[in-house]
Order: sequence, then structure tokens, then C-alpha cells
Amino acid sequence: MKLSTKGRYAVMAMLDLALNHKHQRPVKLIDISKRQGISLSYLEQLFTKLRKNELVNSTRGPNGGYNLSRSASKITIAEIITAVDECIDATRCNGQKNCRDTQTCVTHQLWTDLSEQICDFLNGITLAQIIKNKS
Repeated sequence: MKLSTKGRYAVMAMLDLALNHKHQRPVKLIDISKRQGISLSYLEQLFTKLRKNELVNSTRGPNGGYNLSRSASKITIAEIITAVDECIDATRCNGQKNCRDTQTCVTHQLWTDLSEQICDFLNGITLAQIIKNKS
């Protein structure tokens, strides 16, 4: 399984958002961009997907920005990764069971089981837990 920068950056940005929203004031993407070294245009693309998947809320205007849509203790890392169209799948056939032409390869179930373990692991970790462990 390969986690691309899309998934990594989405998790970093959501953690930054969770750490930096003070008194429910929205966090600007430009500030996340500067703190995390992620381009603003890339963050805009990610936050469009995060908003569509109801992980963040946006506020327009000069004091606008983004807030988490719910508590950091209720947002899992798996949710963030899948919201930005990342696939948590270690199989080479993307779970289609056509690993070798039209047949399932001999290790298909192994990689399927690994994918499920990774998904369970990431579903068991929230933003709040990462923040707590960071301290």
C-alpha cells in the first residue's frame, strides 16, 4: 500500500486545523500553508474534498477560513484519508480479484487482510489522540 502526499497532507492539514482553531475562529488556509509547507492551491483542493465529506466547515469573508465540523475526538485518520480519495488497499488489483489477468493471485487474501488491518488501525486513531500524544 502506498499513501500518497494527498493523504499525508490532508492528515497534516487537519491536525494543524485542530491545533490552531482558537475560540472557534476559523483558520485560514494560507496560515496552514505557511506552517506546514503545503502549497495553498493544493490545500484548496484538499479542503474542497474535506468539506464535501463533512469533515470541515467553511466561513466566507475577511475573517473566514475553516473549522472542524465536529470534535477532534470524533474524526478518524481513516475518514480523512478516504475523504481525499485515497485508497487503503494493499492488493495490486485494487480489490477486484483479477490480480493475474482475470484470476486471483495466491497472495490476494494476505493483502486483503493487511488492508483491513490498516483500515481498522486508522479507524481507531482520532485527531484528538494524535494531539494528545504530541504533547
